[in-house]
Amino acid sequence: MRPLIIAIDGYSSCGKSTLARQLASALQYKYIDSGAMYRAITYELLRRKINLDDLAAIREVLKDIHLDFKYDPSSGRSVILLNGEDVEQAIRSWEVSEAVSQVAAIPEVREFAVAQQRRMGKQRGIVMDGRDIGTVVFPDADVKIFMTADVKIRAQRRWKELQPLHPEISLAEVEKNLLERDRLDTQRAVSPLRKAADAFVIDNSHLTEPQQLQMAMDYVQKIMHNLPIEKTTIS
Repeated sequence: MRPLIIAIDGYSSCGKSTLARQLASALQYKYIDSGAMYRAITYELLRRKINLDDLAAIREVLKDIHLDFKYDPSSGRSVILLNGEDVEQAIRSWEVSEAVSQVAAIPEVREFAVAQQRRMGKQRGIVMDGRDIGTVVFPDADVKIFMTADVKIRAQRRWKELQPLHPEISLAEVEKNLLERDRLDTQRAVSPLRKAADAFVIDNSHLTEPQQLQMAMDYVQKIMHNLPIEKTTIS
């Protein structure tokens, strides 16, 4: 059986990365966090103090960017490398979160990132999460999962993540940020966030991590073994 390409898409703070990491670990596949790629690009633009409306300057910066992932044995997770530098923590800042959807909507940035994502997926045996993995990056992916959750629950999860580093951020600010990111992600002209017609939907508003992993694994196993899939499991 040849290794699969598994695409996981969905809204911000739906736990896509958590599920993708756990699924990759269970299957012994490589995990690729496409969201981290856009965050790394955003981080580099902000670090260089590039005006995000200056497309010429952004194109020049993209020429200098190389992205890759490495396995960190201390945490058991893959971390993103920006020109060889581990920026996994730096890209999770509030400043990057506020700007990443704007950057990800730039056609040149998406073209750059998609090319790198496809390069990484050539050997198959991967789990990649993002906004357009099952619709644009790998429209022929063997498995497509679309994740969603109530925005208030997503905001609560994200707020708890931010508290240790940004205790001044309010829950209301986080929810406002998520709603704006949803708007930008779904309405952008290039590769908008949408559910692939053949995607398996997981609403994890009230699911535990083990429950959502089990749902995903059950679905992947059916695909692997060509078992029938009930129409009611696909939304």
